[in-house]
Amino acid sequence: MTRLDNAALAGLIDHTLLKPEATAADVTALLREAEALGTYSVCVSPSMLPVTTTVKVATVCGFPSGQHAPAVKAAEAADSAAKGADEIDMVLNVGLLRAGDHAAVEEEIRAVRTAAPAPVLLKVIIESAALTDEQIVAACGAAERAGADFVKTSTGFHPAGGASEHAVRLMRRTVGDRLGVKASGGIRTREAAEAMVAAGADRLGVSSSRAILEGGTGSGY
Repeated sequence: MTRLDNAALAGLIDHTLLKPEATAADVTALLREAEALGTYSVCVSPSMLPVTTTVKVATVCGFPSGQHAPAVKAAEAADSAAKGADEIDMVLNVGLLRAGDHAAVEEEIRAVRTAAPAPVLLKVIIESAALTDEQIVAACGAAERAGADFVKTSTGFHPAGGASEHAVRLMRRTVGDRLGVKASGGIRTREAAEAMVAAGADRLGVSSSRAILEGGTGSGY
């Protein structure tokens, strides 16, 4: 596995703080750390917007359960875009997907896409650890048909777990080079981060960015 230099690896990271107990001061510290490390973006809760930073700003939508009405997700996405979010990571309704209602899943993703059109970048969190391979493929297909830009493995909050190399490979194989693939959830070491990139991820959601870039072990998201 090819080792990425720090600048290249940092350029793939969404430096993330989504803990419910996070304060505005915590977010400010996250922004300054992201700028110092050279990460691609920060990812913060929508209630923390707007923020001022030199990196891209991502937020979440329907987080973390995905069990929100499509209109609520769409309104949340529109509000975040109006407050300066460059990217929105929405959680799809995993229950609908597991029930086989792919049309409803596609409809809710499209509702968010309509509410936050390009150039806002839309990532769809599929919670891959809770899905079968067939369901992962179906989720990726719904996201692509609905106009999403990325598919993303996990919220990092589901008890089933976070990203896996297997899921990332399957997602990449399914979407080809048409969509991006983001690995998130449980990536706490440089080795794990580079393994996800080797499996096909072109974005990483992590909270322990400094530890990863310095070759240590982090904790959290």
